[in-house]
Amino acid sequence: MEEKPQIKTGLFGGSFNPIHTGHLALANYLCEYGGLEEVWFLVTPQNPFKQNETLLDDHLRLKMVEAAVAGYPRFRASDFEFQLPRPSYTIHTLDKLAECYPDREFHLIIGADNWQAFDRWRSPEEIIRRHHILVYPRQGYPLEDTTSLPPHVRVVQTPLIEISSTFIRKGIREGKDLRYFLHPEVFRIIQEKGLYR
Repeated sequence: MEEKPQIKTGLFGGSFNPIHTGHLALANYLCEYGGLEEVWFLVTPQNPFKQNETLLDDHLRLKMVEAAVAGYPRFRASDFEFQLPRPSYTIHTLDKLAECYPDREFHLIIGADNWQAFDRWRSPEEIIRRHHILVYPRQGYPLEDTTSLPPHVRVVQTPLIEISSTFIRKGIREGKDLRYFLHPEVFRIIQEKGLYR
């Protein structure tokens, strides 16, 4: 019997505090033009040792991600890291995902800013050796020589969409109406619950 090819699955990790249209447009682009079949939005749990008063509860952030991705069959919201020991390092998350989902070929999605600081991550050589990485451009972080990248690392020239969750939280605190920066369902949850005020 012929073995089925693994499903090329992008892993987009983040606090998503809140998830916004920049996150969604980037992941959409990577599915439609970047060779990925699916993108999983991995919601990062609160680090118990680094309390951050602006970071919403894990499950509330997950609920907003679920609401944002519900209409697109190639997206999935994931609480996978909620079950892992904290702080959860990327290498452990990737290894555990590969073990739990052998039918998938995971591609870690990171910005050029994170790629430039990648050598400061936990076990960067192991990540590069054992897993695929997709790097997308970020303003102010030039990706100079893409010809000398390791074999599992690929740069995808996505459109530059510079929206940040920090900008959105600040705007909401200032009473701005930022509905077009957010998925309508996410905007509704934020309004109903009075979040980020």
